[in-house]
Amino acid sequence: MADKDCSPGASGAARVHSTSGSVPGDGRAGGAAGAGSGSAVGRLLAFAGPRRALTYLGCALSAASMLVSFGPYVCIWFAARDLIAVAPDWAAATGIAAYGWWALGFAVGSIALYFVGLMCTHLAAFRCASNMRKRAIGHLMHTGLGYFDMHASGALRRVVDGCALETEGLLAHKLPDTAGSVAMILGMLALFFVFDWRLGVACLVPVAVSLVCMFYMMGGRGMDFMTRYMGSLVKMNKTGTEYVRGIPVVKVFQQTVYSFRAFHDAIEEFTRLAQDYAVKWCRTPQSLSLTVISAAAAFLVPVAVMLAPGEHDLAHFAANFAFYAIFSAVIPTAMTRVMFMSEAFQSAADAVGRVEEVLAAPVIEAPAAPQVPSDNSIRFEGVGFTYEGAEAPALDRVSFEVPAGATVALVGPSGGGKTTAASLVPRFWDVGAGRVLVGGVDVRDMDPADLMGRVAFVFQANRLFSQSILENVRAARPDATRGEVMAALEAAQCADIIEKLPDGVDTAYGAAGAHLSGGEVQRLMLARAILKDAPIVVLDEATAFADPENEAKIQAAFGRLARGRDGAPRTVLMVAHRLSTVRNADKIVVLDGGRVAEQGTHEELLAAGGLYARMWADYEQAVSWRIQSAEGSAR
Repeated sequence: MADKDCSPGASGAARVHSTSGSVPGDGRAGGAAGAGSGSAVGRLLAFAGPRRALTYLGCALSAASMLVSFGPYVCIWFAARDLIAVAPDWAAATGIAAYGWWALGFAVGSIALYFVGLMCTHLAAFRCASNMRKRAIGHLMHTGLGYFDMHASGALRRVVDGCALETEGLLAHKLPDTAGSVAMILGMLALFFVFDWRLGVACLVPVAVSLVCMFYMMGGRGMDFMTRYMGSLVKMNKTGTEYVRGIPVVKVFQQTVYSFRAFHDAIEEFTRLAQDYAVKWCRTPQSLSLTVISAAAAFLVPVAVMLAPGEHDLAHFAANFAFYAIFSAVIPTAMTRVMFMSEAFQSAADAVGRVEEVLAAPVIEAPAAPQVPSDNSIRFEGVGFTYEGAEAPALDRVSFEVPAGATVALVGPSGGGKTTAASLVPRFWDVGAGRVLVGGVDVRDMDPADLMGRVAFVFQANRLFSQSILENVRAARPDATRGEVMAALEAAQCADIIEKLPDGVDTAYGAAGAHLSGGEVQRLMLARAILKDAPIVVLDEATAFADPENEAKIQAAFGRLARGRDGAPRTVLMVAHRLSTVRNADKIVVLDGGRVAEQGTHEELLAAGGLYARMWADYEQAVSWRIQSAEGSAR
C-alpha cells in the first residue's frame, strides 16, 4: 500500500517512515505487533494495552460459567437415578428437593459468572476499539496529504470505524463465548464418558459430523471468501460515498443507479459473492450440520435399544439414558457457538489486517537535525515522481526555479504534471528522484511543521466545514482575532458574500440555505491563505469554478495575496488553465507529458512560437467565440 522512498542522496532527511507507534498522549494503547506477526487475536489484544488482562479474566470466567452450567444436568441425573431406584414408591426419594436447590444454585452461579466475565471483556473491548480508532486517526494525522488522494474517504472510514466496531464485538462477546464453547466441548466430552461411554460415543457422532461440515465451510475457500467479502464491503462503502456525493448530477440528468456504474457494480459483486458462498458452498454442509446436531437422539436411541437387552442393572442404564437424552440438547448450542466463533475469527483477522495496513501507511517525520531555509525561493532539481501503481512517471527530470518574491505559473495540457509539481512543494508526496528545495534546503530536511507554516495553498477541490464562515476562515490561524479574519475576508473580495448571509460572518455554512457557489468558496479559501500570511503561496486552478464576475474578484484577491501584511512580495507558484490569469507572471513554465517543454515570460514564449504560443492562440480564439443569430454564422 505504501510507496517506498527512493530519493537519493539526502543525508539526514526526514523520510517517509512506516510506524505503528501509539497516539501521542495516549499511553494506554501499547504497541501492536506488525502485520502478519502473531495470531490475529494476539495482535488485536495488543491494542487493549493493560486491559488485555481483563480479556483473559473474562474468558476464564466464561469458561467457568459454562462448566458450572453442567451442574443442573448432573442434578437431574441424580434425581432420575433416585426416582428410578425407588419406583414406584416415589415418596421414598427424599433427596429430590435438595437436587432441585442445587440445580438452581448452579444455574444462578453460571449466570453470575457469565455476567461478570462479560463485564471484563466489554471493558477491554471498548478500550481496544477506542485505541484502534485513536491509533489509526493519529497515524493518518501524520501521513502525507497525498495519501488521501489515493485512498477514498469512504474506504478509510470503513477501515477506521467499521473494522474497530467488528473487533469490538469479537472481544466483548465472541471471544468469551469461544472460551465457554471450548470449556463446554471439553466438559461435554468428559461427561459423555463418565456415565456410559457407549452412549457417549453415540452422542459424539453428530458432533464429529458437524465439525467436518464446519471445517469444509470455513477452511480454505471459506478463508478466501471472508477476505473477498470484507474487501467487497470496503469497496461498496467507498463507491456508496461517491454516489451520494454525485446524487445532484444524477438527478439533474434524470439517471438511475445504473448511471453510477461503479456503485452498481459494487452492489452486484457483493450480492453475487454472498449468494455464491451461501448457496453453492454452504447450503449442503450447513443443512447436514444442523440436521445431525438437532437430532442427536436419532443416534442415541438405536444404540440404547441395542444395548438394553444385555444390561444387568436396567434401572441404572435407564438413568444414564435419561441423562444423555437430556444432555444431548446442549450439542446444538455448543456447535452453533463454534461455527460463529470461526466466522468471528475470520472477520477479526481481516479487520485487524486492514487497520494494520493503515498503520503501515507512510508518515512524514521530522529529521534529527532539521535545517532552516535561507529565504522563500523554490527550486526543482531534476525532479521525478511516479504515482503508486502507475506505469509512466507523472514528472520526469523537471527543473525550474521560483525566486523569492516572484510569481511563477505552471501551464500546459491536461495531465502534464502541473498539479503534481505544485503538491510536491508542501510535501504532499516525496519525490522519487531529484530534489525540491525551499530556500536552498531540501523539503525533506525541514521540520514538517516549519514547512507547512511557510506554505499556504489553495487547490481546485476545497471544502468548507459545517461551522460558521468566521471559523472556516480562522482554521488557517486559530489564534487570529475577529478583526484579522474580517480584514482577510475584505482582502479576498468577500464582502458581497458576507452581506447576503443571514447572520453575516457568523452564519453556519450549509445551514438554513447558506450555500455558496464554487467561485465564492474559492474566495473564502483565498481569505484563509491571506489570513495565514505564509511567505510561500501555492495555487492550483484557483479560478476553476469561477464565473466571470467571481474570476475578476479572485484576480483582485490574487494581487492582495501576493503581498504579505508588511507589503513584501510573497513567493507564488500557481497552476492555471486560463492563460489570462498568468500573462503577468514573472515566469511561465510549460509542462507537457511530465517534462518542462519551455519556460520564460509571456512575451518570450509567444516569440518562441512553441507550445505556449499555440495554447495562447487557441485561448484567444476560444474567448472571442460568439453565437450569432440564425441569419449569421457562429464563430
